[in-house]
Amino acid sequence: MRWRAAISAGLCVMGLIVTGCQRPSEGVYFELSGRIFVFNYRVATANYLVTLRRVAAIPKESRARAEFEDPQGGPALFTEEKVLDVDDGLTLASPFVQCVRKDRPYRVAITLTGASGEVLQVIETTVTSDVDQSVIPAAPLVVGPAYTPNPDMFKADGSTDFSGRTGCPATP
Repeated sequence: MRWRAAISAGLCVMGLIVTGCQRPSEGVYFELSGRIFVFNYRVATANYLVTLRRVAAIPKESRARAEFEDPQGGPALFTEEKVLDVDDGLTLASPFVQCVRKDRPYRVAITLTGASGEVLQVIETTVTSDVDQSVIPAAPLVVGPAYTPNPDMFKADGSTDFSGRTGCPATP
């Protein structure tokens, strides 16, 4: 009688192991692993950065196209990357953006396509900043390859102008 219980328990454990090794669901190749706004005050830029973790083998010659909401209210911004089947993850960065507002969610949609253009997976998310873009100066603090102080920011008379960017749409 004890050996039946042992065999039953062993079969249950094996069943759990086998089902745990399967793909989470058909058509899921990547899952979201991170999303942030990157503010680089030194060169006065900001952009989205979204990272994905591969959870299944992806067909060769696949591509990822990301659509980012423009914080200025203009048309969406796009970027497209090849998906290499040897990489465990994928990083998608937007073009530089302006007028990012604190605590406002911005839409991001990522479409993974196969070699012939068929849609393999769509991932939609939002990115929210915990700071306002007003922390970024209106112009780079340094210029040139030697990080020379920007004369537009550091005046010859010793004064400085670190004011943020103006002309952003009003906060709703």
